[in-house]
Amino acid sequence: MKCPRCQHENPSGSKFCLHCGVGLGAERPEPLSQAAPGEAWSKVMAYLCQAGASASARPAHQEAIAFFEHALGALKYLPESRDTLEQAIDLRFDLRSALWPLGEIGRILESLHEAESLAAALDDERRLGQVFAYMSTNYWLVGDHERALEFGRRAMVIAEGLKDAALEFDTNLRLSFVYHSVGDYSRAIEATRRNVDALEADLLRERFGGQPTLLSVLSRAWLVLSLVERGEFADGIAEEGIQIAEAVVHPLSLIFAFYGVGVLYLGKGEFGKAIPALERALALVEGANVALWFPVIASPLGSAYALAGRVAEALPLVEQPLERLAAMSLVANKALFTAHLSEAYLLAGRLKDAVAFAEQAREIAHTLKERGHEAWALRLLGEIASHPDSPDAQAAERHYREALGLADDLGMRPLVAHCHLGLGRLYRRTGKRQEVQEHLSPATTMYREMDMRFWLEQAERELKELE
Repeated sequence: MKCPRCQHENPSGSKFCLHCGVGLGAERPEPLSQAAPGEAWSKVMAYLCQAGASASARPAHQEAIAFFEHALGALKYLPESRDTLEQAIDLRFDLRSALWPLGEIGRILESLHEAESLAAALDDERRLGQVFAYMSTNYWLVGDHERALEFGRRAMVIAEGLKDAALEFDTNLRLSFVYHSVGDYSRAIEATRRNVDALEADLLRERFGGQPTLLSVLSRAWLVLSLVERGEFADGIAEEGIQIAEAVVHPLSLIFAFYGVGVLYLGKGEFGKAIPALERALALVEGANVALWFPVIASPLGSAYALAGRVAEALPLVEQPLERLAAMSLVANKALFTAHLSEAYLLAGRLKDAVAFAEQAREIAHTLKERGHEAWALRLLGEIASHPDSPDAQAAERHYREALGLADDLGMRPLVAHCHLGLGRLYRRTGKRQEVQEHLSPATTMYREMDMRFWLEQAERELKELE
């Protein structure tokens, strides 16, 4: 709808011009210049905030962003007071929520720094704590783990000082993102386990800190990620997430509920269960138009396809996440997604591409100090170097042993078992019978203890061939 005063185009159904604030529609109020400024702009503000919330709920992210940005512009016409300054902070939080699904991290950080200055000026500890919690996640997304941990810990200090349980739950989850990425799985498990244990009864349905998903579900999904790295597959936490999200009919929460289940079974090697869960999650992501979450779901789904022998279907799914991350200037999980792509190329017989991306995955992980991801990349380099079409026994042994050392330090039992299996295969091919037994025996034992049957069968087959 075109404004009669400034000729600015507005969304259909707008009651006020988003550019100059003049009233639109059949019941057109007086132009703002002819009305009491505070009262008129208050009406504009109320409309813009309501329209932004409605657009976010649909979801229509770009439309919501426009409404919240115009609301911030309209706020300048109101007399400055504590109430309007608080509203300026909250509007920036709303804007962050609308920008988040699109991966607009640069714009989010700019808005959060503005909110930080306002909250500090007001000495508003609660809002300042929420700013710090948001900053933690956004710095994690761009690969600045040190600042992510710093802001997360500052948010936690405020939450504990205020005895603000909601901020504490939200910050626990956000810190777990960073702990998991840097390979500190014990702290990641501790943080998410606190949420899972505390969020019971009515709290199961609550969203805290502007989260688009139920915190009880998201905490379970991220708990599963770290438990899987430790080889703890029998917790039942992942399935609980689906039950909670289905009970309240919350599609966005279901995305991460199915993601948690998919990652659990992918790590365990049960691809027949992993693939349907991840496919369901990806369909929900595409239906909700959440660009930020596409790489998170597509990459493990592509990995599951590749390991299940569906390599042609896998390649587009492991290639697109890196393209999407680059478009959004994001770094979180880039090393892991690059390793998934390398492994798919290896299984497709594209050894040169596999080497290039495995080395890239290792470099990214090493630069960002993501020790767990670096260990996976090293093991992958060992797999490539021991491939029959291009064998390099010395390089393979070096990579496997480096991966084994890191995995052992971090308590990554499945990866430790994979490294033992890789070394056992390598030594069998090179005729080192004693070393074969030294590695295949612990691999077999560990796979059996963790009920990882897909790889257990491979280890047992290697032992039979040795006999």
